[in-house]
Amino acid sequence: MSIAPAPAFDPWQRAFIADPYPAYAGLRAQGPVTYFEPTGQWLVPHYDDVRALLRDRRLGRTYLHRFTHEEFGRTAPPAAHEPFHTLNGNGLLDLEAPDHTRIRRLVSLAFTPRTVERLAPTITRLAEDLVAGFVADGGGDLVAAVAEPLPVAVIAEMLGVPEADRPLLRPWSSAICGMFELNPTEETARRAVDASVEFSSYLRGLIARRRRDLGDDLISALITAHDDEDRLTEQEMISTCVLLLNAGHEATVNTTANGWFTLFRHPAELARLRADPAGLLPTAVEELLRFDTPLQMFERWVLDDIEVGGTVIPRGSEVALLFGSAHRDPARFDRPDVLDLGRTENPHLAFGAGIHYCLGAPLARLELVASFGALLRRAPELRLTTEPEWNPGYVIRGLRELLVEV
Repeated sequence: MSIAPAPAFDPWQRAFIADPYPAYAGLRAQGPVTYFEPTGQWLVPHYDDVRALLRDRRLGRTYLHRFTHEEFGRTAPPAAHEPFHTLNGNGLLDLEAPDHTRIRRLVSLAFTPRTVERLAPTITRLAEDLVAGFVADGGGDLVAAVAEPLPVAVIAEMLGVPEADRPLLRPWSSAICGMFELNPTEETARRAVDASVEFSSYLRGLIARRRRDLGDDLISALITAHDDEDRLTEQEMISTCVLLLNAGHEATVNTTANGWFTLFRHPAELARLRADPAGLLPTAVEELLRFDTPLQMFERWVLDDIEVGGTVIPRGSEVALLFGSAHRDPARFDRPDVLDLGRTENPHLAFGAGIHYCLGAPLARLELVASFGALLRRAPELRLTTEPEWNPGYVIRGLRELLVEV
């Protein structure tokens, strides 16, 4: 059993957050798993192991479908955190079968491929409008002006959130997502709880209005979705809507900002993309998702003893699947530290795998192609003006701002 310190793995240090990839190489060289004492987690850095464990039903995003906190050797969260855990615990990302199976089936009846296809013109229009305004201003912060507003606007359109209410969504999402970082503080928890209460209350009112007057938005579709007599509860609808915003928003915002920063640091590949945006953009988006993935770590509970590379990890443990490391694993990717926007064999894990594979992946891809495409067309000379700073979060990793000019 390896309990040596993880080489240079320090997810609270700004230097590590800015470039975790040398530490990942050290972890992969050290072995299949390493125990990280500060968080009490087993770090899993290799692609094949990460991919296999994402599909392994001996692991779960929760353990409460099988054990109490006490039976699992864990301490129940403080009662004051209950609004966050109720909201999060009824969403697809943190459920296991049979609840996950039932809810995903019902949500899939409402959130269909046709739903996403119908949104394509709207996504293109929103991206073009945001980029046009950004170019007219001569540039600025790409995060605040384009990367953040686009996915929030798309989700708001889907849910039927009135335009006047849309500024509420981003702060709620940010506060809730703070709880997904490692060892969150009590202040982080307080903000997440407040946001959970406010967001849930807002959605409860929106659902009540839709029950009285159904429309063609996703909330109306969730209300009417049924399989025989099985329907979503109000809490399940609320948690689904919040998850769609949080997951879709965080992935798209950070892939946009991290992706452009990556392109600026690889001018030959950026020139290649500018020369053939239509032909190269689909593979470029996948490569940017791999090369500097927005979700660096995905955590799972060990429900039954497992063995990884000869190390037994006992029930009650937590594993940390390192997506960022898996995406740079030379055992799976050819020249993994090289950015290749034309890479065709690219089985990255940015949207997960197994039963928790991201339901919104097609939507995220549409948004990314639309925003990158609009910027490539309207701002062909886009350039970085200031070296950016990274946000302090590691699990969901992104830039505080990205200052550019056109």
